[in-house]
Amino acid sequence: MVGEFFHLLDVSSCESIGSCAGGHTMASYNKVLLMGNLTRDVELKSIAGNQSVAEIGLAINRRYRTKEGEDREETTFVDCEAWGRTAEVMKQYLSKGRPVFIEGRLKLDQWTDKDGQKRSKMRVVIENFQFMGSPTGGGGGGEGAVSHQGHNQQGHNQQGNNFRSAPSGGDGHVPTPEEDIPF
Repeated sequence: MVGEFFHLLDVSSCESIGSCAGGHTMASYNKVLLMGNLTRDVELKSIAGNQSVAEIGLAINRRYRTKEGEDREETTFVDCEAWGRTAEVMKQYLSKGRPVFIEGRLKLDQWTDKDGQKRSKMRVVIENFQFMGSPTGGGGGGEGAVSHQGHNQQGHNQQGNNFRSAPSGGDGHVPTPEEDIPF
């Protein structure tokens, strides 16, 4: 599918990444989907204009087997941020160790440190998230999953701010109606 996408773009006419002959800009797509556990409690701050921002640490585990048949595990740590109502809800209902599924976009922060060195850090800006059950197992993460579709940095609703039950996995679980969810 990705190959088909680039074939449709006809990237052979591009002079450099990002700009093509005739002044056209190459298409971009910035979407991140991650599932992991919070590495610390959500840190909520209020910035100018009474805007809420939360800093979240996420640990994503990957299990694999080497060519020699040895089982291995690696952990990737990702810094994330959430804005507005999304940040407030995450602070209220999530804590260290809780599993969460997030959907967002990559953002590169750049600054100059106190020694005059240019620094940068890649992070994920959370746009939507889903609660994934208890941190102590409890059924593979789909149990009790509830999602939240958030606001962007300017506080505008992106896709409604309703909570909704996650799709049923065919295990006989009936989703809870939105009006019965207490948050």
